[in-house]
Amino acid sequence: MVEQDNLTQKQKDYAIFLPALSGFYATYIGNERFPDKVKSVVGDRLPKAIPTMESMNWLNKQQALFPYKWSLYSAGHADMDLTKHVPREDMVRSRDKAETFMVADSGGFQIAKGVWPGAWADTKDKAAQKKREAVIKWQSGIADYGMTLDIPTWTYLDKKASEACGIKSYKDAVDATLFNNEFFMEARGKDLKILNVLQGSNHTEADDWYNTMKKFCSDKYDRPFDGWGMGGQNMCDLHLVLKRLVTLIHEGLLEPGQHDWMHFLGTSKLEWALLLTDIQRAVRRHHNPNFTISFDCASPFLATANGQVYTRLRTDDRGKWSYMMEATADNKKYSKNTDSFRDVVLRDGIHDIFEDSPISERCTIGDICKYAPGELNKIGKEGKTSWDSFSYALLMGHNVWQHIRAVQDSNKYYDEGQTPGMLVDETFTRVMFRDVVEEVFAPKDFDKSMSVINHYSKFWDSIKGGSRGTTGKKIVNSKSQFNVLFD
Repeated sequence: MVEQDNLTQKQKDYAIFLPALSGFYATYIGNERFPDKVKSVVGDRLPKAIPTMESMNWLNKQQALFPYKWSLYSAGHADMDLTKHVPREDMVRSRDKAETFMVADSGGFQIAKGVWPGAWADTKDKAAQKKREAVIKWQSGIADYGMTLDIPTWTYLDKKASEACGIKSYKDAVDATLFNNEFFMEARGKDLKILNVLQGSNHTEADDWYNTMKKFCSDKYDRPFDGWGMGGQNMCDLHLVLKRLVTLIHEGLLEPGQHDWMHFLGTSKLEWALLLTDIQRAVRRHHNPNFTISFDCASPFLATANGQVYTRLRTDDRGKWSYMMEATADNKKYSKNTDSFRDVVLRDGIHDIFEDSPISERCTIGDICKYAPGELNKIGKEGKTSWDSFSYALLMGHNVWQHIRAVQDSNKYYDEGQTPGMLVDETFTRVMFRDVVEEVFAPKDFDKSMSVINHYSKFWDSIKGGSRGTTGKKIVNSKSQFNVLFD
């Protein structure tokens, strides 16, 4: 029995990070479950110290090297036809629903980028209707919480995407989402809970969107939606977040047993993991004891695609807190080297600091830098990179563990008294974020809470929002090879 690092047990009462599961990564888990039906994509590449591919499946409580029960999966990455057996989807489809928790993103981002074409503003368009039906059936089959099929308000600003999806204005985005919401209200499965996604590119749009869509969480419906998804400006503007939460409370739309979940889409800044915990705790104390905040990002997967690994966590008191990502070893000279990955990257000065994960500590440098000089890759060419496709899968698993651990450890350090500079204002007197949040949610009077929020508007402006994806130096060889192999 391999010793496990049980991250589910370490979660405590923190806001919950949901790894935005990559379809590429899930393929490696799912396909290996059906050796008689699917040609192995792993072959002999599994490091000797990793027993099976299930060791890398954090949703497998019994076999994972680091069990973690929460994830997000997007319809934009999925094969949504649940009538077909699709091995690569099995990590999601066959999870133990009693032991895991899945939020399904609806794929509104795919509409906004023109990837899901159709006349979405036309309620009779057959292509759009086919996709609506597929999304809600898929969510009902695989998820604990799904999301409304929202169309971001910025969709029409991209001319090519606007033409592809038929959204030509802010009003088109609102009207199309209204229709999608009504359809989801009637078509969802009996066990699926739905998050009402809020969009808007500024405060005016966000207020209008909220006032238009809030009815779907009200008692106007026999079975209203079950919580909130924060998109657009709502996911990154703290002033707007607090204003919206106070409004929800005082309008009876954050009620225990009905509106218990709020998800922040594409939130990657580490400081937000802490401030969302502060907000969750304050709302639980003063209004809804069941209230839970989750947030997702795809950074662990996108960093790997850029040739980067998480090396350590930075938590300087009164400084910037962050997941440290760096370009890592990618050299064909290591292909036959059986020294540990960590020993080599430190010995050869590739990283000054490298904290092992339960996956990386079981890898040699040759497990990652697989190709030798002159060796042809899977597409029959000699590439610049020493990585093959499985190198990416191994490092993605490492990065997922690092990201989860960073969120949990940062919350722990914050509780112990360390504070990131972003969450304290010491310009004149010391103002701590968690204390102000208590001032916001403790009053029962709406005007008093809003007055507190407005009083600290400059503080909110200094707390920068997160965004989808990751940044950092792009690595030419491994990144370009990833793009060749995996569109």
